[in-house]
Amino acid sequence: MGGSTVPTKSAGKRILFTGGSGKAGRHAIPYLLEQGHKVLNIDLVPFPDPKADVYTLKADLTQSGQAFNSLTSHFNMAGYEEESLPQPPDVVIHFAAYPRNMLVPDNETFQANVTSTYNVIEAACKLGVKKIIIASSETTYGVCFAQGDADYHSFPLEEDYDVDPEDSYALSKICGEKTARTFARRFGVDIYALRIGNVIEPHEYERDFPAYISNPASRKRNAWSYIDARDLGQICDLAIKKDGLGFQVFNATNDTITVREKTKEFLAKNYPQTRVTREMGEYEAPLSNRKIREVLGFKDVHDWKKYVKN
Repeated sequence: MGGSTVPTKSAGKRILFTGGSGKAGRHAIPYLLEQGHKVLNIDLVPFPDPKADVYTLKADLTQSGQAFNSLTSHFNMAGYEEESLPQPPDVVIHFAAYPRNMLVPDNETFQANVTSTYNVIEAACKLGVKKIIIASSETTYGVCFAQGDADYHSFPLEEDYDVDPEDSYALSKICGEKTARTFARRFGVDIYALRIGNVIEPHEYERDFPAYISNPASRKRNAWSYIDARDLGQICDLAIKKDGLGFQVFNATNDTITVREKTKEFLAKNYPQTRVTREMGEYEAPLSNRKIREVLGFKDVHDWKKYVKN
């Protein structure tokens, strides 16, 4: 765990990535480019690294016409030099959304996230795209944006958990999952929903993790779990490679609990009221990524313990 080996390159795909200028996309897209893929970023703001070979098409995905047209666009201005007209992409990765509550009023968070997800999935399916990956969220497990102190029903948190949030953002993500399941069934395509954990950028380990370790209760809302933004790129690439699964939900998190204690002892001491449904790994994160390890072949490259020494 935590070694330097990364998956080998696959045959390059033409990927339309929505929301690629955000915290997750700005690291996931470079990883995908390194694997030989071509990427068009759909966002309201430019890609933050001007030196990266990433073209951004500005679009409001809550407008179905803009979503449809985005999926039939050239990937950059050089497309006009080609003989053929623009074709739909091979893969759509949909991360565009309001990324949490309290950025806009709750009803706007809900309607924008649900509508844009519906529009993107519908356009992709009707244009013949066979692989769609959407961003769901750790918040669906019901504690992240709960009012006051709430407990999880059980540990570990796995994809068959009875998700029951009480906030508009998490509800929008559950609606996205249901939309994905509906279209995957109707069109017979692969749509994988990633329940993305707390996204960590490289500079945040040294800045934030010492405080997390000294105050484990502060990480309860994130289930003492996280996803390195670069490893999220690996997960996207692995999801592209794995065909034929139809609709699937995957927790997109790294392997390791973000405390120094072993998982079993930590949970038993601090949350004895919450049942444990199976034997967990020695330092397994409570928001478990076992499914992406076993089904997609995920290898944890950026273990937080490599970057936090205290």
